[in-house]
Amino acid sequence: MKLINVERFNFLINSFKESKPILVVGDIGIDKYTSGDVKRISPEAPVPVLEVTEEWEKLGLASNVSDNLKSLGLNSTLCGVIGNDKRAEVLELLIEEKGLKTWGLLREENRLTTYKERITTKTQQICRVDYESKDPIKEDTRKRFNSRLNEFINDHAGLIIEDYGKGLLSEDLCQTLIKNFKDKGHFVAVDPSRQTPAQWYRGAHLLKPNRVEAELMVKHLGFPHTKSVDEMATILLDKLNLEKVLITLGSQGMALLDRKLGQKVEYIPTVANEVFDVSGAGDTVISIVTAAIVNGATLEEAAWLGNCAAGVVVSKRGTALCSIDELKDFYANLTRALIKKV
Repeated sequence: MKLINVERFNFLINSFKESKPILVVGDIGIDKYTSGDVKRISPEAPVPVLEVTEEWEKLGLASNVSDNLKSLGLNSTLCGVIGNDKRAEVLELLIEEKGLKTWGLLREENRLTTYKERITTKTQQICRVDYESKDPIKEDTRKRFNSRLNEFINDHAGLIIEDYGKGLLSEDLCQTLIKNFKDKGHFVAVDPSRQTPAQWYRGAHLLKPNRVEAELMVKHLGFPHTKSVDEMATILLDKLNLEKVLITLGSQGMALLDRKLGQKVEYIPTVANEVFDVSGAGDTVISIVTAAIVNGATLEEAAWLGNCAAGVVVSKRGTALCSIDELKDFYANLTRALIKKV
């Protein structure tokens, strides 16, 4: 498969600023990073002592998807349920600082706002501390949330369901969202969770699992011994009645299957030059792939954009973003490198 040409690349990224908003529905949280130097082992236990030099907080989980869309010049409405705690206040402040809207958020009493703290040195992650609740949201919260979602359908060009398995989504909610958006002619993309039954996502236009998620989903669908990426893509497309499947394969690139183009799985190689941290790369890919398809891209074109954007973010520390200028620079450097090889 050939790299997307410069004319289509420029056309698609320029279309983002004219795009209607995208609705992002999913589990929301904060990514906290505590970084420093390790110079000794604790005398209290055989563990490293981190001398902290830097701390920062970023939007995580589904809120990172909206943050990625914003960095690409697209507006979105972020919808999710958070706790009624101090971290919810921090989260709402981070959202507002990014110029995102909070009217799609609901608070639930006695629920923890998801907060993931990563303890790192300059070269590696030492450990991660999670504060979260994975219990399903309460019935009254679900009714209020469903009512809120109905207000947004007509004003958005597409939907991203970002599932981190933290209790927001249910089969009924996923199926209702997919049906309602498809009935309006809007594009529906799903970034799945490995904890969620695959059938919850049936009928979506696009499913974007990584390899591990794809293996678990086909196992759930009755194919426990399937390891071939081609077979997994075909099973997911057929058994879940999807239009498109994009399986991210890390250092091996991406696998694509589009029902409109037949039953052949296509592959594109990874174009990342340096991999420092893969945190949030999947959020970047689902963001730009959905944005591109909503604005007229083929799955192959969208995947190339996603591939380039992933190349940008994995070279950064922590949950990172890709701006339009960074995407342009990465694509230009990639194009020059390919020309030199010819």
